[in-house]
Amino acid sequence: MEPRMTISAVSVAVVRGKRVLLVKRARPPSQGLYAYPGGKVEPGETLEEAAARELKEETGLEAGDYQPLRDIHIDGRAENHAVDYLLTVFGATFAGGEPVASDDAETAAFYTLAEMADMPLADEVLEVARELLGDSHK
Repeated sequence: MEPRMTISAVSVAVVRGKRVLLVKRARPPSQGLYAYPGGKVEPGETLEEAAARELKEETGLEAGDYQPLRDIHIDGRAENHAVDYLLTVFGATFAGGEPVASDDAETAAFYTLAEMADMPLADEVLEVARELLGDSHK
C-alpha cells in the first residue's frame, strides 16, 4: 500500500475575554461541526501566516500573539479524502473586528466553555478551549 500524502493545514483559536472563536464548517472536512477557523497552508507561507490569512478569509477578524499549541494528524480516509492532514492548532489573542462568516464558514461567533459543552464540535476543540481559557477540569 502506498503511503498517503499529508498536507499541512492550520487552525487558530482566537480568545476574547472568556470566550473563544468558533466557525460552523460549511464544507468537508468536519462539515456541520464547530471548529476553529483554518485551512490548508499555501506554498511559500509560514504556518503563522497561513493561520492569520485563514482567520481573515473566514471571519474578517485580526488577531495577534500567535502561539502553536499542538499538532493533530487527521486521517482523511474517515471522510473519503485522498490525503491526510497535519493540522497545527494556534492560539491567538483577539485584536479587532466583529466576526462575519465567509469563505467556507457557515457561522462565526465567540462562545464560552459552557456554551460549547452542548455543541457538535470537531476533534480536540473543547480540549484546546479548556487549555486557553484556563479550565482544566473535564
